[in-house]
Amino acid sequence: VLSPRTNDQLVAFLSKYRDMNFIKSHGRDNARFIRKQGLDRLFFECDTHMWRLGDRKIPEGISVDGGSDWFLMNRVFVDYVINSKDDLVTSMKRFYAYTLLPAESFFHTVLENSPHCESMVDNNLRITNWNRKLGCKCQYKHIVDWCGCSHDFKPSDLPRFQQTTRPTFFARKFEASVNQEIINQLDAFLFGGVPQGTPGMRAYWENIFDEPDGTHSLTDTQLTHYHAFARMGLARTAASLQGHPTDNSCRYLAMGSPVSVHLYFLSDEFQGYLVRHHATNLASSKLETLETWVMPRKFFKFSNPPNTFTRLQLAEIGTDWDAKERLFRNFGNLMGPTDEPVGMQRWGKGANVTATVVWVDPTNVIAATYDILVDAGSEFTHYRPPLNTPLRPGVWSLRVLHHWNPVAETRFLITPHTHHRHQPIRKEDALKLHNGPAKNSYMEQSFHGLNPILNIPVHLGQVEEAERNAGLTGAELERWVDGLVAEAWSAVDVCSAGPSPAGCPVLQACRDAPWSSLSPDPKAGLRPPGSDGRIR
Repeated sequence: VLSPRTNDQLVAFLSKYRDMNFIKSHGRDNARFIRKQGLDRLFFECDTHMWRLGDRKIPEGISVDGGSDWFLMNRVFVDYVINSKDDLVTSMKRFYAYTLLPAESFFHTVLENSPHCESMVDNNLRITNWNRKLGCKCQYKHIVDWCGCSHDFKPSDLPRFQQTTRPTFFARKFEASVNQEIINQLDAFLFGGVPQGTPGMRAYWENIFDEPDGTHSLTDTQLTHYHAFARMGLARTAASLQGHPTDNSCRYLAMGSPVSVHLYFLSDEFQGYLVRHHATNLASSKLETLETWVMPRKFFKFSNPPNTFTRLQLAEIGTDWDAKERLFRNFGNLMGPTDEPVGMQRWGKGANVTATVVWVDPTNVIAATYDILVDAGSEFTHYRPPLNTPLRPGVWSLRVLHHWNPVAETRFLITPHTHHRHQPIRKEDALKLHNGPAKNSYMEQSFHGLNPILNIPVHLGQVEEAERNAGLTGAELERWVDGLVAEAWSAVDVCSAGPSPAGCPVLQACRDAPWSSLSPDPKAGLRPPGSDGRIR
């Protein structure tokens, strides 16, 4: 949530209307609202689940209302809700204790039926970026299983803040990992821009792991990748020696688990992961802290010669697909054998078409194939084939065909785990996890007959190598993982995160590396609140 107005403007407005309560009603038919919210159903929370127990009646003599759970209440009404013992407040607290989303109705209903009803203003002073066409596709199926309808603001939305006529002091949603430019634009609109060329203004760092979180907060897939990324950084540093066999100043031994992990964006484009990690310098025997920047390689390519089918723009495989923001929340698409990948395609405008999608595992077993009907107005399609797990580790491919002619292809990595339940994996677990699905069958239906049609030969040598790799542990497993990860990622740079200079003379201090999470970020500079209420 950000404010499209200054603190002074907000204070002046609320001081003028301090006796009012700003709360937004749904403004629709009450009976429909009650059904949509499930207010006529009895819910109970237990074991982190909300259980629907049955039907119930709405209290008689009460005008039930509801709407947004973002509101501004004055002190008098808040005191009434908290401390009053009258029948209205007592009965409504009891009724809403067994409601799915009480905050979207409790305050509205109490306010409208209480002596404070005349203080209600049907405006919560907020602007929300609604896009019901995309956001509400999963709304209240089978009574309340919502994914929400609002989207993150983008730069094209700035005029809405500048031109709004009704009082608006809060806006949502903003998310720098989706679009940071709109946040910078709003800052400039309210407080003036920063000098052109200010370092760090186009960059965004988001911390997703810190040492105090503990490695138990990571999945085995994440832990495997972060360790591999750290080793990639050490290999890059050692390569800077340019072949001097006796010079160990830039050779390091990885020590312990990652210290921190950040997502790194530049100009609203994902640039990769920043992994801070400990390593012992082999020349000085001192423990140092380094930060490694790894960037994903791009695999999507159109067929050669080009197909006359031109609607496809991109195909990508990942997990945690966000259909509203149209991106994978698993940035970089770190995937392991137990994950459930989603295939996404982006389309240009054109006539209705049907495309065929083929998934191929590292041993050239066709794991799945299906058709996608692409309407003229479709911009994105996505589908998660119900593949049997574990998926065989290695580099997979996805092919898009039209009338069984190649259109495009992309590759994606299923990384074997070096850790199982946060501990170095044992051979018995590795064999279970890295040998592919039972009987090498990803689905009930076999697609083996398509191999010769699609010119995808199955080589016995590939299968035997995959079976040998499945039982690897320790250093041999790490070498296999590192080789695979190097196919999908590259170590762009390494810097020294310690307070003293690194033993390796070619390493830059992280505070001086513009990509590092330790470099100055003018957007994140905070100070104690000033007289104007600002902390920046």
